[in-house]
Amino acid sequence: METRTEARETRIVIVDDDPLVRAGLRLMLDGSDGIHVVGEAADGGDVSEVLDAHPTDVVLMDLRMPGVDGIEATRRVRARRAPPAVVVLTTFDTDTEVVGALRAGAAGYLLKDMPPARIASAVRAAALGEPVLAPDIARRLMDTVAAGGGEARDAASALDRLTDRERDVAVEIGRGSSNAEIARRLHLGVPTVKAHVSNVLVKLGVENRTQVALLVQQAGAA
Repeated sequence: METRTEARETRIVIVDDDPLVRAGLRLMLDGSDGIHVVGEAADGGDVSEVLDAHPTDVVLMDLRMPGVDGIEATRRVRARRAPPAVVVLTTFDTDTEVVGALRAGAAGYLLKDMPPARIASAVRAAALGEPVLAPDIARRLMDTVAAGGGEARDAASALDRLTDRERDVAVEIGRGSSNAEIARRLHLGVPTVKAHVSNVLVKLGVENRTQVALLVQQAGAA
């Protein structure tokens, strides 16, 4: 899994059908501690063209747009070669939309009423491969996956594909731990943790750490 260094700026694209929202996000984020807004799109169907024109680390994605919605647009972004991370930023937090966005490959799910500094921090974290969820969303997600009996069995079966050490790493991902925190808790080197994370992604057939965390929560293993 690709990572980036703290020194390089975080390049983002904003996708929202409301021009005032896009302008506000650009004003709030552009130049904020190394964040650079490189492009905008007013609909999910326009994202690919913007990404073709601008190397991008993170896409801030609205969900409800009149053409291609944010969940389908997230799938398209994540299907690209060396895709950027996608962070959903929306006013809607229904269980269907939260889980749908994460399963489509979103690295995080934030609400537009969050403080600007929290949104900026989440963007930087997503660029580094870390999962980002608003606290209320994380709690609701845990409640939702806890209620799905069949999905819990499927998730547990998926985790059985892992070695004991890979499972330990997956559980730590499910708890929201960074690579450095996992290394410290499991007494491993960070490069070894990164190798285990890559193996976990491949064996579970998922694209990012947030989807690993979702599976771990579904299995009740965290």
